[in-house]
Amino acid sequence: MNRFATLASTGSYLPEIRVSNDDLRKRFAHLPDFVDKMEASSGIRCRWNAPEDWATSDVALPAARQALERAGLKPEDVDLIILGTDSPDYITPATSVVLQYKLGAVNAGTFDIGCACASFPTAYATAAGWIATNPAIKTVLVVGVYLMHKLASPNDPLNFFYGDGAGAAVLVASDKPGFVGAAAQAGGAYHKHWGIYSGGTYEPATVESVQAGRTQVKMLERYPPEINHEGWPRLVRKLAAGSGFALNDIDFILFTQVRKPSIDLVMGDLGIPLEKTHTVMEEWGYTGSACIPMVLHDAIEKKKIKSGDRVVLVGSGVGYNQAACAFIMP
Repeated sequence: MNRFATLASTGSYLPEIRVSNDDLRKRFAHLPDFVDKMEASSGIRCRWNAPEDWATSDVALPAARQALERAGLKPEDVDLIILGTDSPDYITPATSVVLQYKLGAVNAGTFDIGCACASFPTAYATAAGWIATNPAIKTVLVVGVYLMHKLASPNDPLNFFYGDGAGAAVLVASDKPGFVGAAAQAGGAYHKHWGIYSGGTYEPATVESVQAGRTQVKMLERYPPEINHEGWPRLVRKLAAGSGFALNDIDFILFTQVRKPSIDLVMGDLGIPLEKTHTVMEEWGYTGSACIPMVLHDAIEKKKIKSGDRVVLVGSGVGYNQAACAFIMP
């Protein structure tokens, strides 16, 4: 019997501390028109922060619980947890193993995927591969989570983007087709553009590096806009060609939630009507590794995605990593 990975449920968590653009206008009053310009270029109007005493695994936990509850499953039913983030609890051990403990998923193996906003499509495809090739793996919990505001200086204007949150999906083994395919591409020449550059083996943390702010996330050089404007359409076409479907076979497509005008532009390039996508960055901010499962959950909740739809997820993040996957909505 063929084994397919089918989406059983989704979950999402948005923290309760609202940070509006007006709040940031006060914080960055020394930068005239900065927030106005960022709002116009991104569409973001506010974002939400978790409490300062929370870790990334704490943000992931409510989304994971909701996804399992909606699938009618208990934590001990999970065989594998795959967690995507670039704001982990620790450098090591993996955040997924902390989530496993807090969730009570005593029978689950775990591992992390760390390719920023490309993490969730990568993790989704990885989960499908585990299910397809391992008869003992029947239930996989995939989580994307982001708590980057804690790793940023409060005085960094890029706090405009950072919103905290988590999204989760439960994939189960089925004899009916679900997962369709995946594609990936990368541009490692951009690895020094945006990141946290002290605290790992390149530069272990020192008093000097902490005082200089190098253990916090920073953008050192802007990305050219074509990295997404050209990269996303190229990736979607690569996915479609490799998975045996045409662009007009796509019923719904979701992208990294960072700039709404970029999504509008790419939809035009692909020739896909705007009603076949959905955005949440306007009210939730840029939730990084969590944004794709969060926007997927919201689109499903709003009944924009229906049974039988071919859904494509497209993620890109610092590194530079880009990944996409496609599945049929059960």
